[in-house]
Amino acid sequence: MKFKPLRDRVLVKYLEETEKTAGGIFIPDTAKEKPQKGEVIAVGPGRLTDDGKLHPIAVKVGDIVLFDKYSGSKVTIDDVEYLILREEDILGILEK
Repeated sequence: MKFKPLRDRVLVKYLEETEKTAGGIFIPDTAKEKPQKGEVIAVGPGRLTDDGKLHPIAVKVGDIVLFDKYSGSKVTIDDVEYLILREEDILGILEK
């Protein structure tokens, strides 16, 4: 797959959540919510400021990020579901 986001957009792949609750109850696929955590797959060059300078994006490929629940656009590429987000929709980077 070759995909390059434009401007301040980021391509994120959803990370699978656990299928079992802390109490040991298995959650079926139909009852699961989409995760709010994902891995950055591709990053655009950044956003242009009012004076024409390029402001680079703070995340990089491979980062695990948290994002707003109802943000971005869902796309399917090569039978995998991704999310295209603006940098401002990313809440933070999870560190290992």
